[in-house]
Amino acid sequence: MEEPAGGANGAAEVVEEVAPEVDEEPPRSATAKQEEAKAALGAEGSRPFTMRELLVEMKEDGEVAAGSGGGGGGVKSAFGERNEIGPADADGSSYSQESMQQFSSHHDIAMDLINSVTGVDDEGRSRQRILSFAAKRYISAIERNHDDPDAYYNWALVLQESADNVDQNSSSSKDALLEEACKKYAEATRLCPTLYDAYYNWAIAIADRAKMRGRTKEAEELWKQAILNYEKAVQLNWNSPQALNNWGLGLQELSAIVPAREKQTIIKTAISKFRAAIQLQFDFHRAIYNLGTVLYGLAEDTMRSGRPGVSPNELYSQSAIYVAAAHALKPNYSVPVFAYFL
Repeated sequence: MEEPAGGANGAAEVVEEVAPEVDEEPPRSATAKQEEAKAALGAEGSRPFTMRELLVEMKEDGEVAAGSGGGGGGVKSAFGERNEIGPADADGSSYSQESMQQFSSHHDIAMDLINSVTGVDDEGRSRQRILSFAAKRYISAIERNHDDPDAYYNWALVLQESADNVDQNSSSSKDALLEEACKKYAEATRLCPTLYDAYYNWAIAIADRAKMRGRTKEAEELWKQAILNYEKAVQLNWNSPQALNNWGLGLQELSAIVPAREKQTIIKTAISKFRAAIQLQFDFHRAIYNLGTVLYGLAEDTMRSGRPGVSPNELYSQSAIYVAAAHALKPNYSVPVFAYFL
């Protein structure tokens, strides 16, 4: 779950007394891990398997042990079994000496950023030590094989998780980590353009960067990039309510920045994404709640503009129904005041 409205995920504007949350899916880790998690979690199986849970498994499986030698063996594929891409020979390598120098410089920057994160508590510090260890493994894997999309993908996940581990007052460090994660996702998708998880997590990283910039032109461009990546993720996996939900949230955020003449079209598109997510998973409380808040925002805009042919009262009623349904599925949601009076 990401930050409430006004941060990343852009619930529609509401009256000052009401500050409805917005529910966004967390980053995903390996697809195979998600399927295992679904079986283990039962009713919560639709929840994506997060990098944090993957780190717990790494500890339990003994993949990270004090004094382990070897400098990090092979990288476990994030996307199931795949034929290995052998290292290119000197004549056929896609990486020139100049490219190698750039890679070395980039990985030094990324490692410096990861090592600068200390964590805010004992748990955070322990997790960051594991992340630093994992990053070194992935760098070693890329040095052995520059065309390994799995290594880039997993390295991006480490950077993204490290950004979540940064103190809230260190926004520049968080942004730099997310920027590096985006570069790694870009490289992973360049090498293998069909990696759904990479596009999904890349979009979340871009959205997190957009949140830090408020309602600025730079934020607008970042939200547009995030939306394009969610769209690509859905094209690769149309059966993903999580990606559709986050796509709708990105559109909702974008609608608060663009000129008024563009807002209605974007909001209506966001509504269609939330509805599509609910059609795929009828009890997806996050999409249901977000649909309620975006309909409320649309009702507010309609009331202010006096647009003919559209009933704000009907929109308010629909909004109340969806918010109440989300609350029934997950009672700890904050329910806006209007839900009780319509």
